[in-house]
Amino acid sequence: MDVAALFRASSPGAAPAYQRLKDLIVEQVSSGRWPEGELLPSESMLVQSLGLSRMTINRALRELSAEGVVVRHAGVGSFVAERKGSSALVEVRNIADEVSRRGHRHRTDVLLVREEPADARVHGLFGIAEGGPVFHSRIVHFEEDVAIQLEDRHVNPALAPDYLAQDFTERTPNDYLSRIAPLGRGEHVVEAVLGTAEDCAALGIDASEPCLLIHRRTWSEGVLVSAARLLHPGSRYRLEGAFDPQ
Repeated sequence: MDVAALFRASSPGAAPAYQRLKDLIVEQVSSGRWPEGELLPSESMLVQSLGLSRMTINRALRELSAEGVVVRHAGVGSFVAERKGSSALVEVRNIADEVSRRGHRHRTDVLLVREEPADARVHGLFGIAEGGPVFHSRIVHFEEDVAIQLEDRHVNPALAPDYLAQDFTERTPNDYLSRIAPLGRGEHVVEAVLGTAEDCAALGIDASEPCLLIHRRTWSEGVLVSAARLLHPGSRYRLEGAFDPQ
């Protein structure tokens, strides 16, 4: 990794030195030339080879760490961070498609798929009489062998009567429901939480791991089809959104 040659080839004077170094590292990481887990040169080596101050080098690496591009370990060095999976903040997408677009393998671990009596919360969401039947599934989604989402979903039996018969190791609930009850409206509410002990065990994370929780509801022809609780380990996932002010 000849950072000095790459840095000299960048445009001097176009931006502050710390920003040029940041841009260089981001470019190498984004292109895949510097893979996940690769050890970057030490601050001392960068000071010596680039002729920059330690303060400049430290600022670049500190900001890249805050942005999730590198991971710094005291006494060891800075490494290219693992890329987080990402999900659209506004759109309702199939997580299996998102994983496939990143060139990775998606698989699921189906924890439960069953009919249950509707409790007060479900009654309030769907208008199903308390104690009436509702479908419930809990599924862990993996990218390669890393758990990235725990999907806890309740489904309206009137709109998806064959839900319990589906093989969710072969297709996701999102894919199935979008085919039989085309999306008319969706709602996302996002919050930062700590998972329950059961959630953390399912995702294989520590109880102190911050998580992103998406409450997703979807309607078809004005009727609520599904209410899902989608829990993502914060270190493995991010949400993205874009908007046009026009």
